[in-house]
Amino acid sequence: MLMASSTLTLLTPAAYFSPLSFTPQSEASVPSSLLKSLKLPPFWPWQNRRKVKMGPLSVSPMGFGTWAWGNQLLWGYQESMDSDLQRVFNLAVENGVNLFDTADSYGTGRLNGQSEKLLGKFIKDFQGKEQGQDEIVIAAKFAAYPWRLTPGQFVDACKASMERLQIEQIGIGQLHWSTANYAPLQELALWDGLVAMYEKGLVRAVGVSNYGPKQLVKIHEYLTARGVPLSSAQVQFSLLSMGEDQFELKKICDSLGIRLIAYSPLGLGMLTGKYTPSKLPRGPRSFLFRQILPGLKPLLSSLEDIAQRRRKTIPQVAINWCLCKGAIPIPGVKTVEQAEENLGALGWRLSGSELLQLENAAEESPKKMIQNIFQTR
Repeated sequence: MLMASSTLTLLTPAAYFSPLSFTPQSEASVPSSLLKSLKLPPFWPWQNRRKVKMGPLSVSPMGFGTWAWGNQLLWGYQESMDSDLQRVFNLAVENGVNLFDTADSYGTGRLNGQSEKLLGKFIKDFQGKEQGQDEIVIAAKFAAYPWRLTPGQFVDACKASMERLQIEQIGIGQLHWSTANYAPLQELALWDGLVAMYEKGLVRAVGVSNYGPKQLVKIHEYLTARGVPLSSAQVQFSLLSMGEDQFELKKICDSLGIRLIAYSPLGLGMLTGKYTPSKLPRGPRSFLFRQILPGLKPLLSSLEDIAQRRRKTIPQVAINWCLCKGAIPIPGVKTVEQAEENLGALGWRLSGSELLQLENAAEESPKKMIQNIFQTR
């Protein structure tokens, strides 16, 4: 943090996270000639060791999503990226992040299941202690494919994921989406599949994804009657996805002891500040960005304003909003730089007035994020 004079104040780790940390009173100072050789870290590892409960599990307050690991169509994955992704994984674990979200449907074409395979390899090759490996929690989603019609087939899907992940037990086994809107009988079989994989000890906990408030209450009641606790509910949740359903879902989760996992906390990249209506990402995302970005000026301006005052970045502020709302965000990461930036969202909290400023700005946006087509009521 630079001073107005020709010296740099060295701050304690606790002060580094304070928005008002710059107080040149009695701290030791060094000449500005050392500025070029002195590089302060974007985060302090020991600040990120706090864990939260998710059913029987202790997980980091933020996880990392791995949708991009194997997805060529949307995220431009190439196998040449694998060494960088290994460094991303190592950096995360070394700095206290132990929750990694994946799915058996992640990966395009011949790379189907690639995300799980990479995670399995990275866990096995992790250079840390075995204790660090044991603390890693994999949240694996199993697709509700139309050919998965029986509980046994869903259990087989879990076992196949375990093989790709090279682990003996999955942390959280999740139903990727509900079929209630188009195949209610299949839905019941998939619920029984969750029960079976839990009773067989294949997963330590079970969760759901893309469930709306009403359907979440139904599956919670069903699983509770079978003696299986529902530990997590994953939903699209961000400053671009904060509608009535999301907040109602959060209230239900709080009342039932379910952890809300927020996927796409950066709105597929729209809340990073990297893109403009004249600077769009490649691939299918550009069509969505072209519709929504022009109306995001109030929100992006508020994010930038708070980021500057807090000495943070726009993505860090957007992720911190999710943290302040009691959700566990799982931003996607492809590079070490992105991982470092995401880690900088931990260890501090937005104020009440800042949260209100961001939410008011988000309400001014004429268009919101398009919800997942499998999202139920």
